[in-house]
Amino acid sequence: MTAIRNVAIIAHVDHGKTTLVDKILHYCSLFRTNESTGELILDNNDLERERGITILSKNVSVQYKGVKINLIDTPGHADFGGEVERVLNMADGVLLLVDAFEGPMPQTRYVLGKALNLGKKPIVVVNKVDKENCRPDEVQEAVFDLMFNLDATEDQLEFRTVYGSAKHNWMGPDFKNPTEDIGYLLDSILEEIPAPNPPEGNLQLQITSIDYSKYTGRIAVGRVTRGSLAINQPINLMRRDGSCVAGRIKEIFIFEGLGKAKTERVEAGDICAVVGLESFEIGDTVADFDAPEAMPPMQIDEPTMSMVFTINNSPFYGREGQFVTSRHLRDRLMKETEKNLALKVMETDSQDTFMVFGRGILHLSILIETMRREGYELQVGQPRVILKEIDGKKCEPVEILTIDVPEEYSGKAIEQVTLRKGELQIMEPKGDLIHLEFEIPSKALMGLRTALLNATAGEAVVTHRFESYQPIKGNVPERQNGSLIALETGTAIAYALDKLQDRGRFFIAPGEEVYMGQVVGEHSRDNDLVVNLTKTKKLSNVRASGTDDKVQLAPPIRFSLEENLEYIQEDEYVEITPKSMRLRKILLDENDRKRASR
Repeated sequence: MTAIRNVAIIAHVDHGKTTLVDKILHYCSLFRTNESTGELILDNNDLERERGITILSKNVSVQYKGVKINLIDTPGHADFGGEVERVLNMADGVLLLVDAFEGPMPQTRYVLGKALNLGKKPIVVVNKVDKENCRPDEVQEAVFDLMFNLDATEDQLEFRTVYGSAKHNWMGPDFKNPTEDIGYLLDSILEEIPAPNPPEGNLQLQITSIDYSKYTGRIAVGRVTRGSLAINQPINLMRRDGSCVAGRIKEIFIFEGLGKAKTERVEAGDICAVVGLESFEIGDTVADFDAPEAMPPMQIDEPTMSMVFTINNSPFYGREGQFVTSRHLRDRLMKETEKNLALKVMETDSQDTFMVFGRGILHLSILIETMRREGYELQVGQPRVILKEIDGKKCEPVEILTIDVPEEYSGKAIEQVTLRKGELQIMEPKGDLIHLEFEIPSKALMGLRTALLNATAGEAVVTHRFESYQPIKGNVPERQNGSLIALETGTAIAYALDKLQDRGRFFIAPGEEVYMGQVVGEHSRDNDLVVNLTKTKKLSNVRASGTDDKVQLAPPIRFSLEENLEYIQEDEYVEITPKSMRLRKILLDENDRKRASR
């Protein structure tokens, strides 16, 4: 049996995790010298490359000194916690990667807490020691304090620390003496991370993720916990609901480099992909045919936010997308729940509308963005937090909000958060910034990032993670300004926009098509105002001197998808198509809106 090490990599967004994996792949000469690979090999999904974050966990393996090292790349954001928890079940140890200047961040804490609870052995990698103002020693102490606060065991607290710069391709025991390559890190993995120690017994493999091939259909990926698995072996699939289905293994793949390689047999401790199972779910157990035993089901954190997904029924529907019907939308959402464990979809009284529950705005917006790139048209409503009743009291989700901001803006940042029922927990200097930590209701986070960036001239660095459910803290102030709404369908004219500039700020530019009921701007007052943007200048032959002034328009405000979701009110939708995003009122006709408000 070959020696194996299973290692998951944990890091905060943008601390260099995927870059480090790239360097390990190159160091173990996975690529031919003339093979061009580009940067961030693992972030192979367009969305991941654009945002610079890892969303889906991935497996790669390398051979080093005769040992097979399975590296599992995990997402660093708490909204994708459903991915993280499953992946940690496959690893025996973790590499905790931290930035030599920023130190451990909130999401690092979230994933590390999960890993320590599962008893995984950590190695700490302090990355980016070539940065200016970096403080590797302080960061190492901060990591120790964090592990101590997370109730790490004695063995876990005696972790090895590796310093280096993944970008400059070196890792070593001392940050003052750069080494030649990253061999020291790989040696540390072999010495520190325990080899799999499978218990005696019959076959058990828990399915931790699902792959898909258009030729073979769904593929189950998991780690063989005990026993062994061979082609054509009869098995029993133990479902999470307690039922049991007989089946047979058709093909087995192990991970080799970035791809998969076919194999006849897999021993306990290795990670493999299995073809031939029927209708399985994540968390099911592939067990022995004669004496099946199920493994304990996985606990995945509950969703904290819900959103209405509905078909696009605006006047412009079907112009850009190819999937526009409720059947398309339903099939796509149900397909997503198969592999996205933290997501739940409920059907409503209407055939065209679905309630989607997720872990946060980022979690849901990644799904929406993926769907629009696949050619779907849809509309989504305002995100709402999910309330629970605990011991007879209504409770809402509360998050820990972390803000790093220059000292001169710290007062404004605190004011913005306390207005929204945030409670200051920690305030301390961190380099030339002030580090603030608050407890704040999840619903108050909607629109907060934009308000903070405006108040701090774009200097605030904001992160947050789910903490717990607590009794409701009261109402949170919503958007103060009303909307500017288009009166009729047509093309926006510069002349009309110019005359309406003192009424508010616009989201559209001249020449764009608008429809009746579309939200085209933000009113300067707190009520909604219907405006006519299609009015042209009367070209009669009566001219007063000075009326032909040049039109000077302020550039329109363009929101990202998350900003749109945070901006809308209860009576508004975001219309999402492959090429455009528009805000609209749910009731397009002004008379209908007046009737509904009575």
